[in-house]
Amino acid sequence: MLIKTILGIESSCDDTAAALVRSDGSVLASIVMGQNALHEGFGGVVPEIAARAHAERLDIATQAALDKAGLKLGDVDALAVTAGPGLIGGVLSGVMFAKGLAAATGKPLIAVNHLAGHALTPRLTHRLAYPYLMLLVSGGHCQFIAVSSAESFHRLGGTIDDAPGEAFDKVARLLGLGYPGGPLVEAAARSGDATRFKLPRPLADRDGCDMSFSGLKTAVRRLREKLEADQGGLYPQDIADICAGFQAAVAESLAAKTRAALQEFEHRFGNAARLAVAGGVAANETIRAAIGAVAAEAGAGLVLPPLPLCTDNAAMIAWAGHEQLARRGPDGLAFSARPRWPLDAIAAPMLGYGKKGPKA
Repeated sequence: MLIKTILGIESSCDDTAAALVRSDGSVLASIVMGQNALHEGFGGVVPEIAARAHAERLDIATQAALDKAGLKLGDVDALAVTAGPGLIGGVLSGVMFAKGLAAATGKPLIAVNHLAGHALTPRLTHRLAYPYLMLLVSGGHCQFIAVSSAESFHRLGGTIDDAPGEAFDKVARLLGLGYPGGPLVEAAARSGDATRFKLPRPLADRDGCDMSFSGLKTAVRRLREKLEADQGGLYPQDIADICAGFQAAVAESLAAKTRAALQEFEHRFGNAARLAVAGGVAANETIRAAIGAVAAEAGAGLVLPPLPLCTDNAAMIAWAGHEQLARRGPDGLAFSARPRWPLDAIAAPMLGYGKKGPKA
């Protein structure tokens, strides 16, 4: 079945998104409706608020995408929707909305893994050939993935606790910066001295590609408590220096593990990796520069998708849906929303296993 235009729907966290993408990779429209104003007072995403906002905005975002592309729903050839992983209320909102559209129009529908959307973004933006190495680094995930096809993913390593974006948000909260933490910590770090405070590089002495960021966050908390006890509070320069030191520690940790992942990829696949980076944390300039330096040192081609396609968006879901439809056809209406959905179903879980399945 030749797919010409596909409508993507994304609602896994706190961005309500709809996009229209052509099979030649043209992004006709990409609408992302953020929810920062709804959550900033809580210092993080409130799942119930996010789910309600998705339910109220999915039709608005979809119509906005159609209007921007100059299309009607009847012009769409297929639908793709994030079916997990993510906050279950938001995922369910998107899934039910997409199923309703599919049932009403008779259009084929495919359930897309949100992480696969990120992992396949370099195929959309750069036509990157398989296999390649993907560093997915976001608020909820941090993994090195060997991407062999649109549905074949091999995890080489990942975080054993917090994701970097989660750590940025928690550090921002510790320092009273607000939400979302990533851009605020990066902004504060620009006037800071990254060498003033010595912060740990977790798992630096361990071989392999696994990472850890929880201990780094705890080190920042203890540093804040010590400064408050010693001087009665934090000065603006203290905050800037802590942010700079924290950001440098994350960047150096990711760079070191990227070096190990490139070596592991070459060992497994027999050729030098082409490295792609996606996820919201990939927007951080210091982290991008550190990973870029490692890629150049290793002689690996580096692909950095445009920033709007690094963060959560529906264009990546539409493209992943297109690639997967071409391989296996549509899913129908029987699939369920999934709060957990590891890309590599064979690898042992890294973050535990519960009633909802393995986290990653």
